[in-house]
Amino acid sequence: MTAPPRQTRESIISAAAKLFYDEGIRRVSVDAIADEAGITKRTLYYHFESKDDLVAAYLEQRDQPSFARFQQWFAEAEGPLPERIRTIFIRLAAFARHPKWKGCGFLRTSAELANMPGHPAIKIGAAHKRRVEDWLAGLFEAEGLGEPRMLARQIILLLDGAFAVVLLNRDPGYMETAGDAAATLVGAASSRLQPAAAGA
Repeated sequence: MTAPPRQTRESIISAAAKLFYDEGIRRVSVDAIADEAGITKRTLYYHFESKDDLVAAYLEQRDQPSFARFQQWFAEAEGPLPERIRTIFIRLAAFARHPKWKGCGFLRTSAELANMPGHPAIKIGAAHKRRVEDWLAGLFEAEGLGEPRMLARQIILLLDGAFAVVLLNRDPGYMETAGDAAATLVGAASSRLQPAAAGA
């Protein structure tokens, strides 16, 4: 019995996601993805015009779950805003301690496609990072912090820098250190509100 087209497409993306994250997009062939998905290469090309389209679909599939995970970690965290931001980094450090962790799929893909700035996967990765930045800026603005966009960019730099350094050194402690720095930045922005609040 033939699987429905949507189920087949999702099966292909799932197989590609596993291989791309484990081995990198350039090392994985279309034949390997078809084998992993248990289909023919012809079937794969029926659903995706090219490997580039499949790479884009892989990142698109990661976008919402990754973003929702950040939101969930923040929502579950306790304490003032700086500690809740720090929690995101602490939870990421726990992920990085898993033996199968290989960094941020969006950053790794962008590195592999650095010479192809117009690639659809690059655009999806950039949109994902902007979405996280917009969310952070919204949190900071809601708290009344000054320059919420600049603060959000600083946290993004700490976040993505930590991804790179942890992957390079295989030491999740760098992610926790980045979390300390993020909490310090947010705490400093929060403290600047106190005089204004006292004089109101």
